[in-house]
Amino acid sequence: MTQTTTLPDRVRGFPFPFAADTYRYSTNIEPARAVRTTEAGGWGATIVDVDGDYRDELAERARILARDPTRCIVLPHMRVAAWDTLLLGLQELALARPGQMRLRRERNGAWHWVNELAEVEQRFVFGDDDTLPCEPLRFVGDQLQEDLVLLDQREQQLFADAGLVTFAADWSLGFDVGMSFLEVHGPVPRIHVEGIIPRAQQFLLRLQLGHPYRRTNWTMTVDRRLDTATETYPEWGPDRSQVVLGDDVGARLHLRVEVQHLVRLAESGAVLFVIRSYLLSLRELALVEPWRRRTAEVLDELPQDLVDYKGITRFRSAAVDWLRAAA
Repeated sequence: MTQTTTLPDRVRGFPFPFAADTYRYSTNIEPARAVRTTEAGGWGATIVDVDGDYRDELAERARILARDPTRCIVLPHMRVAAWDTLLLGLQELALARPGQMRLRRERNGAWHWVNELAEVEQRFVFGDDDTLPCEPLRFVGDQLQEDLVLLDQREQQLFADAGLVTFAADWSLGFDVGMSFLEVHGPVPRIHVEGIIPRAQQFLLRLQLGHPYRRTNWTMTVDRRLDTATETYPEWGPDRSQVVLGDDVGARLHLRVEVQHLVRLAESGAVLFVIRSYLLSLRELALVEPWRRRTAEVLDELPQDLVDYKGITRFRSAAVDWLRAAA
C-alpha cells in the first residue's frame, strides 16, 4: 500500500482521471466542491486550486501574455461576463486561501481585494473599468492558475466569445473565439456519432446559478510544459518524436489532466469554464502503484483514433513499456 504521507504534494493532490482500465470520451459531469478521495490523497474541495506551483505558474502566464496578448480576448458584448468572472474568481480564491486572500464589500459599495501571495491590493467598483489597472478578465486571470473560457448563450446555442487561455492543450483561443460550442468540438473523434457534445450543450444550457459542476479530461505531454497551444507548436511539437526508451521516458512523459469547472454567472447569465491543468511525470505517477498499473492498461487498450487525436501515437508504446517495467 502506498504511504500517502511520504508522497510529494503534487502527487497527493493530483486528480487521477481513470476510473477503469479502459477509457472512452463521456460527459463525466459531477457536482463541484465534493472532495474526491484517491489512492494518493484527494482533490476537488474548491473551484480554484492554489498549490505550491502558484507563483511559478503566474509568472509563466505573465511571460506568455507579454509575448502574445491575444491569449486574452473579450468580444465587446462580453464585458459584463468578464466582470462576473472577476468577482467569482476573487471569491473563489478567498475561499481557497482565506488566510492569504480576502475580498470585502465596503459601505460605499466598492470592493476591497487583498492577495498576499501575489502581492496585490485593489479597491474596485463592479462594472467600472477605471477602478482596475487592466481589463477585468486579465486582472483576475493574472491571479489564477486556471484558464478561463466564457460562453455566451443565444439562439439556444453556446458561443465561445471570451477567454484568457495561456495553458491550452493543442488548441487555440484565438482560432476558437466566436465559434459555437459544437464547432469548437468538431475535431474530437467519436463524440458526434455518440451524441456526447449535443447532450453536453443541452446540459450547459440548463445550468443553474449556484449549482456548479465539473469534469475531467486528459492527454499526455512531453516535459513539464503547460503551454502547448497551437500557436507554439513549433516549440513543443518536435519533442513528441524525441522521447527515447529508458529512464528518459519516466522523467519526460507527463500525464496531463484538466479539471474543468462549469459555472453559470450571475449578472450576465454566461457559462464560465474554469480549466485547471495538472502535470505529473510517469516517474511521479508510478509512486502510486494502482495508478501505474491502470495507466498502463488504459494506454495499451486505447483505440487508435483516440491515440492519434491525443497526439500520443509516437510514444504510446514507450509509455506502456516504461510503466509496466516500473513495477
